[in-house]
Amino acid sequence: MKEILIRNVDDEVHARLKEKAAREGKSLQAYLRDKLEEASAPSTEEFLATAKRIREAIGPVDTPVEEVIREVRDEREAHLAEVLGIPDER
Repeated sequence: MKEILIRNVDDEVHARLKEKAAREGKSLQAYLRDKLEEASAPSTEEFLATAKRIREAIGPVDTPVEEVIREVRDEREAHLAEVLGIPDER
């Protein structure tokens, strides 16, 4: 893990951040780490650009979304039945 040091933070800013951290039941360090993680998340533009690259890489998909959803649900139900020891009724 890397460390980040921020110097010359205004006293009022520091106090407000510390209050916000306390309201969330976190240390100032944990609160700021969470905020930095949120700020580093991909923007909508970055996300869409990544999605476009993936679509271009895999090519067109002819399977209707309803069919994909049904397959995923069926697999999940079969897995749960197996884990819980329930006979498969299909």
